[in-house]
Amino acid sequence: MLEYIPEDLTADEVARLRRIYEPLTESVRELIDATIRTEVDGDAVAAARAEIDRATERLRATQIDGAFGVRTGVDGDQMPWGNAVIGVRNPVAAPLILHRAADGSVVGDFRLGAAYEGPPGHVHGGVSAMILDHVLGEGASLPGRPRLTGTITMRYRRLTPLGQLHTEARIVRVEGIKTFAEGHIADAEGITVQAEGVFITPKWLRD
Repeated sequence: MLEYIPEDLTADEVARLRRIYEPLTESVRELIDATIRTEVDGDAVAAARAEIDRATERLRATQIDGAFGVRTGVDGDQMPWGNAVIGVRNPVAAPLILHRAADGSVVGDFRLGAAYEGPPGHVHGGVSAMILDHVLGEGASLPGRPRLTGTITMRYRRLTPLGQLHTEARIVRVEGIKTFAEGHIADAEGITVQAEGVFITPKWLRD
């Protein structure tokens, strides 16, 4: 029996599903990190692989077709749990948890480990771009009124070290269906990557 229903989940049901699936996601996230950094011998690798294959088969016993998509609760809250940046059920996601500040900007603190490496010891530039695309999109959007990426420009000021990071984004101005936003990623020493972008109000939300 499935542990979820596609739509119309109550807040209690959403919380129950989080308790079930978030620990699984975190365990797989740890497995990814361990896979990258392990130095055990071939016998240990073979044994681990057999255990992983058995676990995968168990999880595939009942599953949805295709991607997770975005589920909607009865209160209108969205559940993009498969999202590559913020997905509760996606172990590839950092995960990034964003909060909207009093001035309307969005901010978040997150950690990137070995799975996100590009230059040795540093974050892959494409990962930084993906994160900032999402963060600026959130910053440019309003509750119930998403705005989609039109263009985005990155400026890599210096290498971003793996580890604890901070991100934020805000609206600069709005011109008709276009919203201009800017944001950055920073480490303890300051900004490492800046971005600015144009985000478009989709046709189905235009007055």
